[in-house]
Parts: sequence; C-alpha cells; structure tokens
Amino acid sequence: MWVIIITGGLMLIVVIPVIVLTLLFAWKYRASRWKAEYARKSLNTKALDAAMWLVPAFIVLVLAVVSWTMTHRLDPFRPIENKGKPLTIQVISLDWKWLFIYPDQKVAAVDEVAFPVNVPVHFFITSDTVMNSFFIPQLGSQIYAMAGMRSELYLIADKPGTYAGFSANISGVGFSGMHFKARALSQKEFDKWLQEVRAAPVRLDMEEYGRLKKPSEPNVVTYYSSADPDLFFDVIGQYTYAH
Repeated sequence: MWVIIITGGLMLIVVIPVIVLTLLFAWKYRASRWKAEYARKSLNTKALDAAMWLVPAFIVLVLAVVSWTMTHRLDPFRPIENKGKPLTIQVISLDWKWLFIYPDQKVAAVDEVAFPVNVPVHFFITSDTVMNSFFIPQLGSQIYAMAGMRSELYLIADKPGTYAGFSANISGVGFSGMHFKARALSQKEFDKWLQEVRAAPVRLDMEEYGRLKKPSEPNVVTYYSSADPDLFFDVIGQYTYAH
C-alpha cells in the first residue's frame, strides 16, 4: 500500500506543475489576448534544462530505493522476526487436493490447515504431480509447488478466522475444486484441534499415502493421527534421485 502512495506522490511532482502550467499558458496566450508576448530571451534555459533532467532522475532514484526495500521486506522466503519460534508445516500438492504435514506434531490433514494466531508459520511446499500454486490471499503471497523442488513461505495471521486457500495454477480437470481451509485459532483452540486430529483412526504411512496420491475429486477434509516424518522428503527425493 505504501509503495502505491509513495509512487503516486512522486508522480504528482510532475503532474501538478504540468497541469498548472498548461492552464496558465492557455489563459495567458488565449486567442482574445493578442497582445501577449512570448519572452523567450528572458527564460533561464540552464535552470529549466537542469530541472527537466534532475527532477525525473530524483523520482527514478527514490522509486528504485523504495521498490528495492519494499520488495525485499515482503520476500516470502524471509523469516518473520520478533514473533517467536515458527510453526513448521509441510505442504504437498496432489491431484486434486492439498496434504498438510506437521513434522513436529507428527500429524497430517487433507484440505485443512490450522495454526495459532500471532505465531509465524513456516511452510515447506512441494508437489507430487504437475506444477501447482499454493495461495491464501488474505494472508500473503502465492508460491509455486513443483515436483522435486522445495519452496518456502512465511505467513502469520494477526486475528482468528477461517481463510480461503486454493490452487492458483490450472492443474487438470479437478483444479476448480482444489480448495482448502486455513484456520487461524487461539493457542487453546489449536491444541484442541491437534487432539481431534490425533484421535483420527487413520495413520499416514507410505502405504496410505500411495492410496491418497491417486487423483480424486471432490475431496473431503481428512485427518491422520500420525504421519511418516520422512514422507515430505521422500516425495521430493523420488524426483531428485531419478536424475
């Protein structure tokens, strides 16, 4: 937002004088004022030339500094500082669903991700199918999920709520239904959610993952009481080691 405001303000440095001078010249040299003289010799051309070069150079310089600073400040790979230890969540894009693995909590969920409010969330993202794009518009940037590669994303929710997440990259016939819920909860509610997930009857091992990764639509929210801690890296490794 501030980039847009600063950019607009800098543009006004040029726009306002041009509009004012245009109206002034039109009034001064109007057709009914035939005695108006154009005093070319009285103009300080050196000062005018300097202004014509220095003002645009100043605007470009300021825009460059602002753009560089803001772009790096909003880098999705950049950790969120002074907010405590982040919650790690591994994300695997499948046809046509999202798998979320909590390596520290050793649980997993399909098409639903939960995290505490005001706690940084560190997503590790990959794909076990075609390229996809992970996106929670109300919280931050979209990041591509690619087979054999690991992307990263830091997000934080400053208030409780359920946010819409979805695939932002066409990935086949089930793309339109590839949605998930991102739930920002209080710490107490998040702990309760973890207890609910741990009570699920199904465990996510490689055999169960083999069934899960098969293309399916529509999909429902599914919890796994435990998850293979090496699953995320095994998914990446099956493409990496193939080369």
